[in-house]
Amino acid sequence: MTTTTIRLPEELKARVTAAAARTGTTAHAFILEAIAEKAANEECRAEFDTEAEERYTRMVASGMAIPWSDMRTYLQERVAGKRPTRPVARKLAR
Repeated sequence: MTTTTIRLPEELKARVTAAAARTGTTAHAFILEAIAEKAANEECRAEFDTEAEERYTRMVASGMAIPWSDMRTYLQERVAGKRPTRPVARKLAR
């Protein structure tokens, strides 16, 4: 394990110490968990962005897409507990 020094403003250090005490852990463990959580969130976001780019590339290459109005209706019906028919992709308008 490596060592990294960080400088925290006094007010932030006090907040971290108080939050750590409330969760029954040390300030060090609290900071490590916060950094790990932030890194995981960023990795998840990067995966999301990559997947979105790949899907967009496939959509443009195929020329097919589901109109938002159809998808919105489908999703609203799903949320309402119905079992709607999945919308069908159509040729993109040029």
